[in-house]
Amino acid sequence: MPLKRRNTNRISSMQKIGKGEPVDNDEFDTWMKSKQLLKPDDQLDLTEAELGEEIPKLLSTENRHLPRNLVVYDFREGAFLPVPPPENTITLLEFEGTSIHKDTDEAKEQISRKGTDDEAEGEGEGQEQEEEVQPPPEEEAPKKKLTNQFNFCERAALTIANPSRSVDTQTIPPPRSSYGASVLQWVIYDSYIEDYAQQQREKEREKEKKPGLQRRDEKSRKDEKAKQAEEFNKRYLQACQIIERMVNQNIYDEIAQDYRYWEDPSDEFREEEGTLLPLWKFSYERTKKMCVTDLCFNTLYYDLFAVCFGTLDFMKQNAEGAVCLFTIKNPSFPDYRIATESGAMCCDIHPKYPYLIAIGLYDGNVIVYNLQVGTKEGPVYISHGVNGKHAECVWEIKWGPDMQDGEINFFSVSADGKVFNWVLMQNKLAITTIITLFLELDQVSGPDGSTLRLKGSGTCMVFHPHNQEIFLVGTEEGYIFKCSTAYSSKYLMTYHAHYLPVHRMDYNKFNSNIFASCSGDWRVKIWEDMRPEPLFIFDLGSSVGDVKWAPYSSTVFAAVTTEGKVFVFDLNVNKYKAICTQAIVSKRKNKLTRLAFNQKLPFIIVGDDKGTTITLKLSPNLRIKTKMGKKAGVVDPQLLESQKLDRLLSLVRELPEGETVKETVSTVASN
Repeated sequence: MPLKRRNTNRISSMQKIGKGEPVDNDEFDTWMKSKQLLKPDDQLDLTEAELGEEIPKLLSTENRHLPRNLVVYDFREGAFLPVPPPENTITLLEFEGTSIHKDTDEAKEQISRKGTDDEAEGEGEGQEQEEEVQPPPEEEAPKKKLTNQFNFCERAALTIANPSRSVDTQTIPPPRSSYGASVLQWVIYDSYIEDYAQQQREKEREKEKKPGLQRRDEKSRKDEKAKQAEEFNKRYLQACQIIERMVNQNIYDEIAQDYRYWEDPSDEFREEEGTLLPLWKFSYERTKKMCVTDLCFNTLYYDLFAVCFGTLDFMKQNAEGAVCLFTIKNPSFPDYRIATESGAMCCDIHPKYPYLIAIGLYDGNVIVYNLQVGTKEGPVYISHGVNGKHAECVWEIKWGPDMQDGEINFFSVSADGKVFNWVLMQNKLAITTIITLFLELDQVSGPDGSTLRLKGSGTCMVFHPHNQEIFLVGTEEGYIFKCSTAYSSKYLMTYHAHYLPVHRMDYNKFNSNIFASCSGDWRVKIWEDMRPEPLFIFDLGSSVGDVKWAPYSSTVFAAVTTEGKVFVFDLNVNKYKAICTQAIVSKRKNKLTRLAFNQKLPFIIVGDDKGTTITLKLSPNLRIKTKMGKKAGVVDPQLLESQKLDRLLSLVRELPEGETVKETVSTVASN
């Protein structure tokens, strides 16, 4: 289309000013300037000939962006051959139709074929009709309209309307009878009275035959409804727990990834040190002001553990306590919650029946819960009466092996100086005194001349891993008594262990002759059975709340202190100090009280005095296992760990004559 160039530096038209009106020259100039078009400095000045020149622009269908003069090497010809240029037309849709035009050869052929078919049908008529009727003269057959000439209709869509049909049936008429009577008011009244009396007689007969049947039916229906509702609630609760775990795993996804895959790479550059990685924190809103008094892992579900909440400050006792069972699959809320009337000081989960949990309380009572039944129903067993419980706080509780009759039982130690054995009978707890902890001191004489034998206050207890008749009891006076369930008045061994109360003890998982103890006198000591002096002594600089041997190594153990620190020792690496000392909580606000190792996974849990349980993952240097030599062949890992500990202890046992074991003190300076 032709276009003309136009000069852009034209002045727009002005309005005429009426005659006779005074005009200010300054205002007029300002008005004229505002109406002028701005001219760029680089504007071209065109002549009249250039302005009148027509410039044509042509539109064509040729695509100039397509490549031209393309060649392809042909291996047969041995030369480059030109490639024809591609077409400008692009086919978007190609569909083969069935419609044909009537003027085409194919359509004419179909019309002629249709005419021959009609003639063949006419030949089937009678011969008489052919003789009488003479054929008309031959004329051109009219062109028939094709059904598919650009107005095609599918034949399958042309359905035939079925004609209506009438069907008659004949049946035998019902019998009839004629009846006539006079209906009066008293007749209607008598009929109602008779019907009511008949109903009453039938009800009395049912009651005489089956007394109380209706009540039983109603009761059974109510029971069935209650069972159905209970089953529905269980399924609904299980579904909600699964959804809650899924949501929490998404919320704590980063922690779960660290727990599963993260390993401290700095351990490669530190030969004798390790670290603890904090993971989840478990807490319950109702127990935030309570103290974690005990920790215990479930014996079947390795990710489930129980936490006891009470108090260790006897001047500020809470009116109630609790036991919560947490799982690492749901860090936000406990799976089971047990409320107690007094502070829960200790608990233990049965190794054979993981749904049974025994709890010791501050008031001296013991209770047993069955988690299969549920916690809302209350405990299945509870101690009763003044003589049926401890006189003071229950410090530790342990399940014992089943008795000869198959009865389940457990043991408890209390500050009243007694160790009780509790047997789970059919309807009650049977109590038996195993031993009374008397101190091996001279009797104290009273003012009336009578003598009194002093008792020891039990604080902790641990059973021998292989001989269930042997157990150790720690006291507030610092003694450790080796006792037997077969002797109630004699100690097998007395260890003058500590100067302050013994808080916890634990047997080595690979050598049952070795055990550790911790106390409020800041020390952790390693003992050998029937040896009066300790093998190792470690000073941690503050009161030690708990000590535990690792389940994967015979030389690794951990301890927690009231300064909020966790100590991890490996005697095979360093016999003088811890290979990991890490502050977990603030020493001014919180104190660590309890500790527990997971039996299968590489992490520990620690509890503080503010009701919080913290999960800590051990770095690779803290969980080194003994490796087998190439020439040793297949050796049991349990035997390897035992041999490693024996080699280490042989260095301590072989001492010069006249020397005793000196304290190997590793005092940790407070930072």
